[in-house]
Amino acid sequence: MSEQDRVRWEERYQSREAPRAVAAELPAVFAPFANEFPTEGRALDLACGLGSASVWLARRGMEVWGVDISATAIRRARDLAARSGVSDRCRFDVVDLDLGLPAGLSVDAVVCHRFRDTRLDQPIIERLAPGGLLAISALSVVDAEPGRFRVAPGELVAAFAELTVIAAGEGNGEAWLLARKPVPV
Repeated sequence: MSEQDRVRWEERYQSREAPRAVAAELPAVFAPFANEFPTEGRALDLACGLGSASVWLARRGMEVWGVDISATAIRRARDLAARSGVSDRCRFDVVDLDLGLPAGLSVDAVVCHRFRDTRLDQPIIERLAPGGLLAISALSVVDAEPGRFRVAPGELVAAFAELTVIAAGEGNGEAWLLARKPVPV
């Protein structure tokens, strides 16, 4: 991430009052599919922000690693995990995803909400264990103005074509995909 982008995200989190009531929950777009998410194993939450999805996954029984470019967001995510009693199942680190996906073990779930970097597509697929779940969303040009960080129609489904789609959608400026890595026969 450029230094300008890093500073922008840091300022964005610093300018917000520390949230006292951040809920441990999935992004709304994935909430109808909560039963698809694993209840054990490892998860990776990319661009995790305040850690809501990470803590939700940890409460389900997963070991979760959340990464974000903002040190302020990471501090607040750690606080949410502590207040929720899942610090032992959550690890949060400041990571610049422009440098690639951080090295690590395979995971049973990857959550990536409103962050998109096409250079991470194949590494995300490779990181998923067989049967692993990908939940990814991004800003979209569908029903919205074009923009630097918006995906084209069909982009997420095409990028993750080797995964089995559970559900996908586009509209109101957001695209999302829920897909599973096939289990070899």
